[in-house]
Amino acid sequence: MRAPAPLPEVRAKRASKGAPRLDHVTALHELSAIDLWDALHRRRVSAREVAEHFLARIDADASNAFVTVTPEAALARADAIDAADDRTPVILGLPFADKDLVQRAGVRTQFGSRAREGFVPTVSDPMAVVLDEAGGVSLGKTATPELGFAGHTSSALTGHTTLPGRPDLGAGGSSGGAAAAVAAGLLPFAPGSDGGGSVRIPAAVCGLVGLKPSRGRVPAHSGVGQIGGLSVAGPIARTVIDAALLMEAMLGRVNGVVPHRTTLRSPEHDQGSLLAAAMRGEGRYRIAVLEGTPWDDAVDVVIAQEARDAIAVAVRELDRAGHALEELAMPPLPGYAEVFARIWQFGAASVPFDDRQLSLVEPLTRWLVEEGRRLTAVDVGRAVSQATAFERTIVGAFAPFDAVLTPTAALPPRPLDWYGDDPEGSFQQQVRHTPQTSFVNVAGLPAITLPVHVTAEGLPMGAQLIGRPGEEATLLAIGRQLERRIPWEQRTLARFA
Repeated sequence: MRAPAPLPEVRAKRASKGAPRLDHVTALHELSAIDLWDALHRRRVSAREVAEHFLARIDADASNAFVTVTPEAALARADAIDAADDRTPVILGLPFADKDLVQRAGVRTQFGSRAREGFVPTVSDPMAVVLDEAGGVSLGKTATPELGFAGHTSSALTGHTTLPGRPDLGAGGSSGGAAAAVAAGLLPFAPGSDGGGSVRIPAAVCGLVGLKPSRGRVPAHSGVGQIGGLSVAGPIARTVIDAALLMEAMLGRVNGVVPHRTTLRSPEHDQGSLLAAAMRGEGRYRIAVLEGTPWDDAVDVVIAQEARDAIAVAVRELDRAGHALEELAMPPLPGYAEVFARIWQFGAASVPFDDRQLSLVEPLTRWLVEEGRRLTAVDVGRAVSQATAFERTIVGAFAPFDAVLTPTAALPPRPLDWYGDDPEGSFQQQVRHTPQTSFVNVAGLPAITLPVHVTAEGLPMGAQLIGRPGEEATLLAIGRQLERRIPWEQRTLARFA
């Protein structure tokens, strides 16, 4: 796999501002992913040195970001990269970790569930293969709630994953281990998956950038083929450029072409355009500020002042940057709560649990499975048909705008015990925390969360930008403009320095 075209431009930019700082080994985790890539490319540091450094940090982690660490395999992989002449892979020698929903041959993959405890697959999932082909070095598996069904990362098998530096607060979910690992400096970036907010929620909770691509955009985990088409893979990183770099790797280009294997695909862009858009951060756009959520008629949703403050910061800086800002009301989506719940329940019921395994799962999973098994084919068909109608409504309402702005979370990061033990109550608590993420999955649109604000208590609050189908580049460009005005990377660095 060859590096995208803009990478020579990256090298020129790095050279123009001076080589990445490598004055001592502890500086490695302080480098952005793009600067670390540059240092690896120039052989100013070896892939083995990088892997050893991050493995040592994982060893000292207190956030429970990792559930499996694979040092021997990682170092062997790093040595092979160091020995190779080819320096063009997209994420050459950069460490990452697979979310514990992604199977990697020979590596324990437990899906955060006691029902899958000790499972070791013999075949790797496409996303693991794609990131290997892109030159990455997997250090292990990051934590997830059971089967990724929750918006917070707590598991009876692996325990709580917490916001780094705040052991009383959860890291969000379901890609909570990935986000905690990046926020704690255990990885320069990390892949996650997002079926209702599972990249954006933990990224926002941990003060990071998280990008959910359009349905069909990432062939290895596209959403195509699932009932509802909700779940897609996306990157979590400290910076917009780093998120774009990992996104380029996740596309799995072969000779510059994204190898789509279905008829559903997002509009094709020029090679490397996502990274170029993030680096340049150019353009003036029409942006709507959304009021309301699709859950308002079913759940008592309250948008906290901290979330409104985050939007105020984003609006202020977007206005100063010259964008056109307008207000937009959430379009009516009658019955949304029931439709989304049915699709979520059907997804759970599709997991092939036998009676013994079902006896081992947690209350939320059992409730989802049992409710899903009660659904008839007519129930599911109607839910999918209604979700498609919602998609048309949302895409149509948002079409006049280049991006639509919402809070990523309605509330600040949540205490570990906030969701409770009652499964239906826990589901509603998740909705109260993040009522403006799942409808983006239903619509198949791209969205990015940006850590624009910090509360008086020092907690991150994110703003979400939702784009048109296939227009991840626009979101990255706007995100980079905000990043220049709000230097959030320094906040994260300060947390784990």
